Amino acid sequence: MNQTHDPARSSWVRSAQGHTDFPIQNLPYGIFRRRGAESFRAVGVAIGDEILDIGAARAAGGLTGRAAVAAQACTTPTLNALMALGPDHWSALRSEVSALLASDSPAYRADRDIGRRILVPMSEAELFLPSQVGDYSDFYASVYHATNVGSMFRPENPLLPNYKWVPIGYHGRASSIVVSGTPVRRPCGQIKETDAESPVFKPTRSLDYEMELGCFVGTGNPLGQPVSIDQAEKHLFGVCLVNDWSARDIQSWEYQPLGPFLSKSFATTVSPWG
Repeated sequence: MNQTHDPARSSWVRSAQGHTDFPIQNLPYGIFRRRGAESFRAVGVAIGDEILDIGAARAAGGLTGRAAVAAQACTTPTLNALMALGPDHWSALRSEVSALLASDSPAYRADRDIGRRILVPMSEAELFLPSQVGDYSDFYASVYHATNVGSMFRPENPLLPNYKWVPIGYHGRASSIVVSGTPVRRPCGQIKETDAESPVFKPTRSLDYEMELGCFVGTGNPLGQPVSIDQAEKHLFGVCLVNDWSARDIQSWEYQPLGPFLSKSFATTVSPWG
């Protein structure tokens, strides 16, 4: 926590005042493009119902030092280059962006027209996946959720004995990650009814979803070298909302002994801001 989280800090961006998802204390990153334009995708920061264009802010001279280096990394159409820089650069960029958008911003006081050059209305923007995802893992982080889902498949023994000792998860299919708002097609797979002798191939009748918290891992670690719990936070770039789609009737047939496969590989939705 630092001055960027100060509850008393306010912004000159009018829509960032009051009850909004993106006040100045919450400045998530995303990838956007002006809707209907031929422009390139750019890195932006959500503020109220506007998007701060990092490239435009850099061109306006509003960023210096490590923040300027981080802004240079934002010239690519994903957040990966920025994420690879590490927490010192992330913090520097966030600090200067917050100062630029604050009510007492010297840049804004010197030029009240700066908003027109560095802000893009969200209503005029198209949003994309924040980063290029190489892989991802999904974990049972809640004992209540694990018990609830386990009861669907093992009513007599919903929570397996290893749950409270080791992180329980599965490796997901990164190619099926889509940004919020992308249509999801009902998947087909093998489904075996309780009293049937063999499974049949058909569309799922038990499409389910779970709202989850997703974490973006920024800096990595050498293969085989563990990251301690004390150091883990330094590797986390940010968080987002995740919708974990599941075909429960397909899952109940295929998940033993290696876990979900086609029942969870058809779509995973993430929010455009992280």
